[in-house]
Amino acid sequence: MRKRTLGFVALGAAASILLSACGGGSEEGESSSAATFDQGSTEIVNPSDKTGGTLRYAIAADFDSTDPGNTYYGFSWNFSRYYARTLLAFNPAPAQGSTELITDLAAGMPEPNSDFTEWTVKIQEGLKYEDGTEITAQDIKYAIARSNFNGGELNLGPKYFASHLDQEEFNVYETDDPLAAFTAVETPDDYTLVFHLKESFSEFPYVLTQSQTAPVPVEADRGALYQENVLSSGPYKFDGSYEPGVKLDLVRNEHWDASTDPVRPALPDEITVEIGVNQDEIDQRLVNGDLDVDLTGSGVGPSMRGTLLTDEEAQDNLDNPFSGALRYVNIHTPVIEDVACRQAIMYAADRDSLQRAWGGESGGDIATNLLPPTLPGSDPESDLYPSEDNKGDLEAAKAKLEECGEPDGFSTTIAVRDGRDNDIDTAEALQESLKRVGIEAKVQTFPAEDFFGQYAGSQDYVRENNIGMSVSGWGPDWATGYGFAYAITAGEAISETGNYNTAEIDDPEINALWAEALATEAPDERADIYQQIDTLVMEQAAILPVVFDRSLFYRSDELTNVYYSAAYMMYDFMALGVDRG
Repeated sequence: MRKRTLGFVALGAAASILLSACGGGSEEGESSSAATFDQGSTEIVNPSDKTGGTLRYAIAADFDSTDPGNTYYGFSWNFSRYYARTLLAFNPAPAQGSTELITDLAAGMPEPNSDFTEWTVKIQEGLKYEDGTEITAQDIKYAIARSNFNGGELNLGPKYFASHLDQEEFNVYETDDPLAAFTAVETPDDYTLVFHLKESFSEFPYVLTQSQTAPVPVEADRGALYQENVLSSGPYKFDGSYEPGVKLDLVRNEHWDASTDPVRPALPDEITVEIGVNQDEIDQRLVNGDLDVDLTGSGVGPSMRGTLLTDEEAQDNLDNPFSGALRYVNIHTPVIEDVACRQAIMYAADRDSLQRAWGGESGGDIATNLLPPTLPGSDPESDLYPSEDNKGDLEAAKAKLEECGEPDGFSTTIAVRDGRDNDIDTAEALQESLKRVGIEAKVQTFPAEDFFGQYAGSQDYVRENNIGMSVSGWGPDWATGYGFAYAITAGEAISETGNYNTAEIDDPEINALWAEALATEAPDERADIYQQIDTLVMEQAAILPVVFDRSLFYRSDELTNVYYSAAYMMYDFMALGVDRG
């Protein structure tokens, strides 16, 4: 008999964060009475069930989109849960406990057929939107359709559904009856969804955590303009319209039912987001108590990092978790076509200076492979481009330049997101490294909110503007090699715009291994496949790993229920409250 146990956690097994905070011990997930350095990495700091007040966020750049169906930034996924419930969710618990699955809109965990090509999930009855109308299975079906089959109008989110559903291409905005055209998902009644896949996919339930499963009624959809006023299914709704580059304010949704929601304690009365605030100003206001959370979720910037790490009085307010993310540089294969030229970049990179761009050891561990060490299949000892003291092997780099017919080097551009100081420092450190072997790299910044939609993730723009490299960060959509690396290394994941396989890796051997992994049930066997993919990506020199990221977070004494979520690689926004009394 085929085993159906895939390591997921049922609703009843997930204790609320507030209850889990009451133990007072030192085990992971529990809390001690006084906050200490890095406590929030494994425990809940300042547990409280106090409601009320305003939770204040700020961000230097902006959301890629506030539309749950059109976003791929980690902080957007985390934040959108305030107003967008999903079929499944990650367990609200500190550290690795957060990587387990529980239900959200769903009434129970998805049920597969014998070969994992069909999944059935039922949703809770009586759930409501902010206008009091009922949430139905058809709304979730339409949300998935609009996110994945929209003719390119919504191009920023992942394409797991488009890749795996057994569905002919169509456009919801050019179809009279989009629900009828979307045959890969059936809704036999208002509370049941049946997903039909092209091939076996034992990790499919993880896809159901994604914000693309947040319900959207057909009549509410406004395409790209939907982000201005998203119809809330969660405990908060938009207060006025989202103003890109300016602000987003949330207030309570009176039609949300707390008894149906195992994820969101919804403690604050209001939530505000200031957009376009300089990173140094955000950091200073966090320390001064004028802000509560940096929405970006990647920790304080370089200037404040150095200040806080040497401030004895600040130590008990700091967390320095290993995030599970990789900071890296894409080497765009259509622009730097010869693998030997790409390998020259790998050899010439001064990994020591790249690590210092991320704050040294407190900013992350030097990475020489693709998969973060927390994931099955990772081999952090793998290093195909070694050098003494991590300073780069310039002789090997020059030999590779000879091999690719560029003995004197070449010129290219490194694209980087505006407002991301560490990214910019990384690009400038790499620029200096490459100069040593004659590679001239111009560093050019682009708006963070459009970086993947219009610039580094646009095939045409990359080719027309000689964008040979781009600085990125990536964390797992879920905690497996597939959840981490498929979207950035699989040929099927490449898209004309909104492209996150920015290096445009389309290697037949890698693609074949991804197909093999999809049909492999045993997790340890899948891990072996993921390790092979890791090695092939490094051989292709399509991604230059920089650091396995460690963030430095400052949490004020007024912030309650603070803990690091490995699932989102930042604080769990849903847990947070404020106590200014």
